[in-house]
Amino acid sequence: MNKILKLNTRDKTTLLRTPFMASLGASAQARMLEIATVMSYEARDILFREGEAADSFYCVLNGYVRLFRLNKDGREADIRICGPGDTFAECLLAMGDHYLYNSQAAETITVARFELQKVRALAEQEKDVAKAIIQCLSNHLRNTMDCIANDRLQTAPQRVAHYLLDNCPQEGSSASIRLPFQKSLLAGKLGLAPEALSRAFSSLRRAGVTVRGRIIQISDISALKQI
Repeated sequence: MNKILKLNTRDKTTLLRTPFMASLGASAQARMLEIATVMSYEARDILFREGEAADSFYCVLNGYVRLFRLNKDGREADIRICGPGDTFAECLLAMGDHYLYNSQAAETITVARFELQKVRALAEQEKDVAKAIIQCLSNHLRNTMDCIANDRLQTAPQRVAHYLLDNCPQEGSSASIRLPFQKSLLAGKLGLAPEALSRAFSSLRRAGVTVRGRIIQISDISALKQI
């Protein structure tokens, strides 16, 4: 069950650092904060379902949100894993009146909800907001193209290797990484089935990668870069 909370200083800081809010002037930022509703959800709570009438977009303040679709047989396909600072469903500001996917709390989460109608009205008064919406749509297109390219150009081990390298310290020949979420979410984030992720980790052992729960040990970063 969701609860409505007050916007605290930490949540405000997270919101102002999002790409959407960071590009706004002080006046537009203040007005966006005024219309934000902070809510909490328990693990596995559904925020909205595909096909439902859309009334809001969201920004994750704490925890992780899973976006996914279902086919007619009930099989799930992850579209995106959203973490703190990520926004989702904001593309509906410019087009569409129904949600395009399902949204579920992967764990206990806090999100800021923005009513689409209020933000659309604000965009007519504040040019910064209108520009931010256009930039948001542009970013979505670029990210979608990158995702398609990675799916077609990278093997499963390469996707996992790139994720690990992106989260490694810049200095040092070895590293230890703690996944911020369950491996099932990592699989969805990388566009892999859970069993494909397991096989990918197995193949990365030769590059010095070992897995113990959420802890990933990398004994040879240079070898991992060669994958």
